[in-house]
Amino acid sequence: MRPNILFVFSDQQRADTCSCYGQPLPITPHLDALAREGVLFEHAFSPQPVCGPCRSIFQTGLYPTQTGCFRNGIMLPQDVKTLAHYMEEAGYETAYIGKWHLASDDRLGIDHTTTAIPPAYRGGYTGFWRASDVLEFTSHGYDGYVFDETMRRVDFTGYRADCVTDFALEFLEQRSPDKPFFMMVSHIEPHHQNDRGHYEGPKGSKEKYEDFILPGDLAALGGDARAEYPDYLGACAAVDHNLGRLVKRLKEHGIWENTVVIYTSDHGAHFKTRNLDENRCGGDDYKRSCHDASLRVPLVIAGGAFTGGLWVRDLVSTASLPKTMLALAGVDVGENMIGENLLDVVQKKNPNRRNEIFAQISESRVGRCIRTPRYTYAVHAPGIHGFARADAEIYADDFLYDMQADPHQLKNVVHDPAYREIKTDLRARLLEMIDEAEGKRPVIRD
Repeated sequence: MRPNILFVFSDQQRADTCSCYGQPLPITPHLDALAREGVLFEHAFSPQPVCGPCRSIFQTGLYPTQTGCFRNGIMLPQDVKTLAHYMEEAGYETAYIGKWHLASDDRLGIDHTTTAIPPAYRGGYTGFWRASDVLEFTSHGYDGYVFDETMRRVDFTGYRADCVTDFALEFLEQRSPDKPFFMMVSHIEPHHQNDRGHYEGPKGSKEKYEDFILPGDLAALGGDARAEYPDYLGACAAVDHNLGRLVKRLKEHGIWENTVVIYTSDHGAHFKTRNLDENRCGGDDYKRSCHDASLRVPLVIAGGAFTGGLWVRDLVSTASLPKTMLALAGVDVGENMIGENLLDVVQKKNPNRRNEIFAQISESRVGRCIRTPRYTYAVHAPGIHGFARADAEIYADDFLYDMQADPHQLKNVVHDPAYREIKTDLRARLLEMIDEAEGKRPVIRD
């Protein structure tokens, strides 16, 4: 029997907000419980730490340089076969709830940021739909609106993460019992509220989480974390509370044993600590960098073969999630999608697997990076604005961090002669990854 698949992802959530990843406060008891039953990926990384581009990967299993969605404000191409197309072909009932961020295109004058998304721009989802293209434009921490499958506006009152989950629970009540379902729940929390410039946790978050301990990078570098972290943690806790509500309902309906739950985030947050980077050429606020603060995210999968309370210490990319979810549905997409079936990583089926990840950086710069268990090496395109182009012919050194000596990525050693051979090796490997992902091999210079 094919399993139901529930994919829940937050927005801008660092892995270290979760207790199962070392957070000292009890922020994520429900995710912790899933990790004890399923599989926790200790070193999971975003392949593109910007909202729209990462979502384009989740929907297509392709890099943003393949779909053209390399920055925000570019819509998903309609000629790309998506996750929803595959799922519906396989007999799944689909549902999408929350933030979409793939239906507006400033190049074409198409703007659905605050209006209903037409069916043609929904990436193949033909079923239950409660979404806004840019949810932070149609709501705040409390109150707002989305649109349903008939393009009717649906207002909600209450804390946003609770209301988004209410819609997901609504789908579970009306779904067809004759089909497996694939539901994607896209929270905006804990993303900062754009028009107010602050994180908006539930009321009382500042007091409830006032005894926070900042992660090492934020404690060392400043930014706005000391003021914003309690509400950030409050928003993370709210998402976790609602994850618990979903699990409870699955159990009440007797379908828990035949459901696989996947939890992750699109990217992390550096809390304005990297905005003065030497080679920034574009815009930034909380993400858009190769640092672990932006790239490292929680990833827990529970259900089906993902069981046993396992901790996977291999490096993995969340670019692999579409291929993994389709494999759960019995669909083998082969080379039509990037990444790998993460169950193969759990079961160690590939002894020659490269234990490293690749990421594309945009908006703050045109950049690329390789992350290995010990090093992060990143390059940038000199003089090219991060919003202007998806790629470049010439890159130059940006960062090199030795996490064994510098776990919080505070000392850039890219120009240190002691690391010259290491940089040369990482550069060659990064060029190979760029070639594989983008079909061309640029030049990287010192």
